[in-house]
Amino acid sequence: MPLVRIDVLSEPNADRLPAIGDAVHQAMTETINVPADDRFQILNSHAPDRLRYDPSYLGVRRDDEIVYIAITMRAGRTDEQKTALYRRATELIKEATGIEPRNVFFSLTENGEADWSLGDGVAQMLS
Repeated sequence: MPLVRIDVLSEPNADRLPAIGDAVHQAMTETINVPADDRFQILNSHAPDRLRYDPSYLGVRRDDEIVYIAITMRAGRTDEQKTALYRRATELIKEATGIEPRNVFFSLTENGEADWSLGDGVAQMLS
């Protein structure tokens, strides 16, 4: 049950958001065993002064095509699965949009089954 938030600058990436979301979801199904129908995404585009980045932190050259991807999911995936997710998602994003992998920034947060309510005020994962 991942929740994916994708943030980009309005220019040049707002029109690419659906394709980026599709690529991330496909990568999750291929690498971390997310079911195809388990798709919950928040897609946002921002004015230039509302999304900031360092253009060379840790030696990675970033530019205005930067894509922030924050995934919150239940704990349990291996480091190998997580790195496979990052690699596959950046490949698919590049194929679909032309955005270079150097511009794709991931943050992954894990939590437990009690940390989710999918509606009705119920913690469905505890059932």
